[in-house]
Amino acid sequence: MQNIEAALMPIVCDINTYLSNYILVFLLVGVGLWYSIQTRFVQIRCFGEGVKRFFGNLSLHGEKHVSGMSSFQALATAIAAQVGTGNIVGASGAILTGGPGAIFWMWVIAFFGMATIYAEAVLALETRKVDADGNIHGGPAYYITHAFKGSLGTFLAKFFSVAAVLALGYMGAMVQTNSIGSTMQSAFGIPSWIMGAVLVVLCGFIFIGGVQRLASVTEKIVPVMAGLFIVGAVLVLIARFEYIPATFGMIFHYAFEPQAIIGGSFGVAIKTAISQGAKRGLFSNEAGMGSTPHAHAQANVEYSHQQGVVAMMGVFIDTFVVLTLNALAIISTMYTVDGPLHTGVIPATIGKANLAQNAFGSVFGSNLGAVFVAVCLLFFAFSTVLSWNMFGKINVLHLTPEKHRKTMEMVYNIICMVFVFVGTVVSNDFVWELTDMFNNLMVLPNVLALFALTALVKKNVR
Repeated sequence: MQNIEAALMPIVCDINTYLSNYILVFLLVGVGLWYSIQTRFVQIRCFGEGVKRFFGNLSLHGEKHVSGMSSFQALATAIAAQVGTGNIVGASGAILTGGPGAIFWMWVIAFFGMATIYAEAVLALETRKVDADGNIHGGPAYYITHAFKGSLGTFLAKFFSVAAVLALGYMGAMVQTNSIGSTMQSAFGIPSWIMGAVLVVLCGFIFIGGVQRLASVTEKIVPVMAGLFIVGAVLVLIARFEYIPATFGMIFHYAFEPQAIIGGSFGVAIKTAISQGAKRGLFSNEAGMGSTPHAHAQANVEYSHQQGVVAMMGVFIDTFVVLTLNALAIISTMYTVDGPLHTGVIPATIGKANLAQNAFGSVFGSNLGAVFVAVCLLFFAFSTVLSWNMFGKINVLHLTPEKHRKTMEMVYNIICMVFVFVGTVVSNDFVWELTDMFNNLMVLPNVLALFALTALVKKNVR
């Protein structure tokens, strides 16, 4: 396994560097800016409507639907996918590599991403299909074929589906369980392989229960896990209250002068800060990646626009609430004048897997800090595995002839459980790089379809 990782690592890293630095930033900011203008900044004009619909639909015990989900269940499933290791481990990696200023670029990506995810949700609802059994199938693969007719649309849709299955159902599961395994081992001393076996059992039970069981689980987990983390982060910020102005100052200062904290020339440093913010921002809020439209396609709403504004709340909660609180906790404890990283020199004992644990541990105590982050990450990553499994499954079914779908669904779930276990025992860095690559590849056909279907989105926003 180690020899294979060593051989593939440089190839995967080169692909990710090229995509992140030269293509991804322009595509994500470009489509977000495009839809912000085309919808007259729907993320600002309809923000209040999104908040009202979010709190109006909030429920831990939503009704069971014959097919699909309630609007809140669809949002909870989307947030379960969005709020994962990207908010803790991903943000930590962005700060370590790109400096505190990388968080500013995450905010930029997220602001424009709110318009992007509005368009994705609307298109997913407008182009979804219902099969003979009443099951709803929707997502980028379906609106890609709507945007591009003939062989081009078929190729792009299948390319997206293959990338989605690998990125979400398989590699994505490895990333999430990898983080669970490492943090639970450091916090509680539980061997990662034992944690992997437990996760296989829990995930398998929910996988085979289908959309209804997933909706029932996510609508309960998401509010609890978000509330738990927010309370913990706010306690850290209260303890470090005097450093909050300096924390925000560093985020804005190092966004435009990153070389002052991460070293190197200005050109290399600014490119690193922006690309880290874009790459980790994408992995965190998933706007433009094409994952969450699978959840929003399941929503039982009267108009597509209604779920579009609800979808925007997913990006807002993910980036501007959860990720930002985590970043503020890290920077206010680790990068301020009395913090161990204030010079920009990263000790060998600190990495993206344990940076948040060190930050929370500086206030709660090392043991309690490690336990708190491990428990939050368990909730975050576990719920993400569940949602991504469903998203991958939708694409497996899209690739499979109807008469073989039940068999392929069973095979897919078994393979997913293998990846859930393997993720707990393999190298952290290689898993992240591999997942980044397939995430990046998903973006390409998805964004092309978003541009092509602008008229359909504008019709709905009107």
